Amino acid sequence: MAKSIDVNSKFNLSSAVVMIIDRNTHSADVISQILSGFGVHKVSRAQSAAEALKQLSVHAVDLIIIDPELEADDGYAFVRDLRNSSSENRFKPIIITSGHARISKVWGGRDCGANFFVAKPITPAVLLERIYWVAADHRKIVEEQGGYVGPDRRFKFEGPPLGSDGRRSADLPAEVGEQVGGNLSETELSGMFKPQKILI
Repeated sequence: MAKSIDVNSKFNLSSAVVMIIDRNTHSADVISQILSGFGVHKVSRAQSAAEALKQLSVHAVDLIIIDPELEADDGYAFVRDLRNSSSENRFKPIIITSGHARISKVWGGRDCGANFFVAKPITPAVLLERIYWVAADHRKIVEEQGGYVGPDRRFKFEGPPLGSDGRRSADLPAEVGEQVGGNLSETELSGMFKPQKILI
């Protein structure tokens, strides 16, 4: 579960290497400036999946921040491909940033193997809190044969709730349609990325 983190606590990011993947130059500039304010000195940038993969094949990074709405590429597919690759960066933390925080987009980010999703416009306090969160996250990366590769989002199996048939009244149906409402709040985004109990 995402914990509330004191953004005023000491956290040295001066040696961190961060890659920003964003087709929008202004958005990448804003994120670069925010990171610079956090003390990050090494930031690389890419505007496409191909450019990012080329850089990641020769340089190790500590964090990837990506907007999935790339020019001719699907950023979610990029994350899945990176997670399933042999790159030394395949298990590095990935934060997705997007101006489209609909539930379907957030699920896409969660299910492709990203560590977190941050809604744009980004505020420095929220981004720093999410960076702290992924830095302090000690969950293992799980690999399913031909499937999901990313942070383990399961709790230890503790059996079905007492007095139930194995389902909870709050469980979502198996099939979920396209999102109709507005974007999710940061609190709702955090809730979607925390570990979930698995009922068998």
